[in-house]
Amino acid sequence: MLATLDQFHRVPRVLRLDMSGQPIRWITWQSAVSLYTRDLVRWTLGESVLRIRGGYSRLDGSRTVVDVNSIVACDGRIFQRDRGQIPPLTNQALFVRDNNTCMYCGQQHSVFNLTRDHIVPKSMGGTDDWTNVVAACKRCNHHKGNRLVEDCGWELIALPYTPNLAEYLALINSGRILGDQMSFLQTQFGNARRKRDAIKEQRARLPN
Repeated sequence: MLATLDQFHRVPRVLRLDMSGQPIRWITWQSAVSLYTRDLVRWTLGESVLRIRGGYSRLDGSRTVVDVNSIVACDGRIFQRDRGQIPPLTNQALFVRDNNTCMYCGQQHSVFNLTRDHIVPKSMGGTDDWTNVVAACKRCNHHKGNRLVEDCGWELIALPYTPNLAEYLALINSGRILGDQMSFLQTQFGNARRKRDAIKEQRARLPN
């Protein structure tokens, strides 16, 4: 739904694509307006979500109006998709990847009670990367300490995975992402996430 700035409690970010349709980054509405006014937006997807009114023309008195779409593709370098490209690991993205759920006890927690736990502890040579870290509540993290998961008699409730760029963009903007933006990004999600969710569902069906 098209709205003006004063109608938003939190103005959504705009998803910028390159000309090939590959997502690049989230941009602010100010950056999006700049791309429109410089005639760099070549095509758009999704709804027009924001109307920005500018100044008045000295020639005819008309007022500049820019309608900003939720997804814009712009001129510029086409980014070659690097399958080996790994998004930066942050606690914010990690906790969203794991649905704010401790991967040991299965309980959901606020971000204030979650930690980053290394499945193979650093003291045993474990690395600080997406496939060796999970969200863990403080209690479980403290109990596990510098031990392996199997040494605690536990099992992970879901397998860790490295998000691709589309998944990462969805993770870091999860609280503000619009429906059409998520629908677009989901078309580029990888198999690792779907496999993990499938295994999690199978385990949930097993009798206790």
